[in-house]
Amino acid sequence: MTATRAAPDGIGSRAHSLSHQHPHPFSDRSATMSSTPPRIAIVGGGPGGLVCARTLQRHGIPVTVFEREATAGARSQGGTLDIREDTGQVGLRAAGLFDQFLALSRPDGQEMRLMDRSATVLHHHRPEPGDTGAPEIDRGHLRTLLLDSLAPGTVRWDHPVEKTVPLPDGTVRLEFARHAAEEFDLVIGADGAWSRVRRALSDAQPTYSGAAFVEVCFNDVDRRFPAIAEQVGQGMMWAKAGHRNLIAQRNADSRIRVYIGFRAPLDWHEGIDFADTEAVRARLLDRYAGFDESLLGLMRHNDGAFKNHPVFVLPVPHTWNRVPGITLLGDAAHLMPPVGVGANLAMLDGAELAQCVIGRPSIDEAVAAYESIMVPRSTEQAAMGGAILAALMPETDSTEAGFPGFLTGDEGA
Repeated sequence: MTATRAAPDGIGSRAHSLSHQHPHPFSDRSATMSSTPPRIAIVGGGPGGLVCARTLQRHGIPVTVFEREATAGARSQGGTLDIREDTGQVGLRAAGLFDQFLALSRPDGQEMRLMDRSATVLHHHRPEPGDTGAPEIDRGHLRTLLLDSLAPGTVRWDHPVEKTVPLPDGTVRLEFARHAAEEFDLVIGADGAWSRVRRALSDAQPTYSGAAFVEVCFNDVDRRFPAIAEQVGQGMMWAKAGHRNLIAQRNADSRIRVYIGFRAPLDWHEGIDFADTEAVRARLLDRYAGFDESLLGLMRHNDGAFKNHPVFVLPVPHTWNRVPGITLLGDAAHLMPPVGVGANLAMLDGAELAQCVIGRPSIDEAVAAYESIMVPRSTEQAAMGGAILAALMPETDSTEAGFPGFLTGDEGA
């Protein structure tokens, strides 16, 4: 299986707050770039790439986004994201979309229940009225908001990039699987964990973290599974015993996604076919023996197949020697555990990179300014994310919940 951000990007949503040690290198400024706009390509149509594209277009700089998916609706975009005021919301403000985001978001999705394996509630966080610190929004709704904000024709669908080639004059050639090559002054790799653009800068490859998540879904949950709906509430329910986690998150449209997370070898499912739903279910139920039946129901009654999401990460720090005309953002630059940081950092990256292009006289200066902030910040956040994953999924097993104090509000725990 490949790494994917369908895994629960927000599992640390109340656990992990971005440090302000690294200032934002931009403010509202008029473009100082040459009167001839640079040719800019963004590879990847996720939140970070789309925020970058939208912010550039707001300032009159044309951009093309190349996306490997055939259409905007080619696949499900996954679950829900908590968009934080110090990262993702900064990106949406730069893109001029903050008010539209708030209208679509679910502030009550910040609710969180922490339980032990007997389904005893250990901690219950309820957001205050008007709390917009980290409201939830479905990935699909966020992506539609961003896509609809772009000029028609900005995104070229069905354009998987095969190779990124630096040229002697400082420009960059993109080679596609099914289309003619094109040249650009700046190529931005926003193409995720297994980035093709990254290969032009770095030999680093994602490695397995030792943690896996298995995703399941419940549709029309309020009518069909009222007990599960009540247990999860309007936000997140998280039950834990040692390294074994059951995380259920409410999405829009009366849907709940469940992430079954644990420490295991990459081949933990050896001997069973993931297409055999009952075999996967039996393996998971055995792994979660001792959990209350109300919690095991999250594995017994799901709609559709189980989806395996092993967690891959890039080295920390992930750095590279600068190559003219190429840079990275989001998971392509700093793939880290899904502890509520990935999409938020990607949107902040995208906004900052766009503002550096807008506010600097050359592409080289813009990329240098952006990377001088992004690389040390992502190094700090990736190291913190690894520590959080280790705390949430310890190497040793236990029957105790063992939630870290930063989740419960008891820092002494």
